[in-house]
Amino acid sequence: MASSPDFVSYICEQLSGAGTVTSRKMFGEYGLYCDGKFFALICDGQLFIKVTDSGREFLPDCPLAPPYDGAKDHLLITDPDNRETLCELTRRTCAELPAPKPKKPRSK
Repeated sequence: MASSPDFVSYICEQLSGAGTVTSRKMFGEYGLYCDGKFFALICDGQLFIKVTDSGREFLPDCPLAPPYDGAKDHLLITDPDNRETLCELTRRTCAELPAPKPKKPRSK
């Protein structure tokens, strides 16, 4: 079941305190970016955040699950209504992720 645009908008609003959060439709679901860094997926109406050492340290009891078949485990966010926790987890996760690679110009 695809995620609803309303849920995606709600999650982006919840995460707005962590930086500039944007979404992009990907393979029928959504990828989330914070200040240009890809850090999370919304699949089947659930929020999955990439696993980092600092994220696991911050939420050690957060369940792990793959967002789709064949994917690596992500943190499965069971309480997306807790804005402060979501923002802090996002800040910690993104601080540990590498900067996005610059896009190559298209050849003509």
